[in-house]
Amino acid sequence: MINELNALESKIVQVTSLCHTLRAENSQLKQQLASAEGDRKGLLERMESARSRLEELAQQLPVAKASV
Repeated sequence: MINELNALESKIVQVTSLCHTLRAENSQLKQQLASAEGDRKGLLERMESARSRLEELAQQLPVAKASV
């Protein structure tokens, strides 16, 4: 009976340790995700700005006359 309780205690300690490890990893992953989402938002804004500038430049190009 004592051996079984000791084995159970050991398993509980292992589960508790794993739980703490997973919580820390989860927290780190949440921070990484937030950072990646911020980077993504910045890149989307830069792409939109570049698209707008390209559209403005394209409108300034002279229209080519078709030769027939």
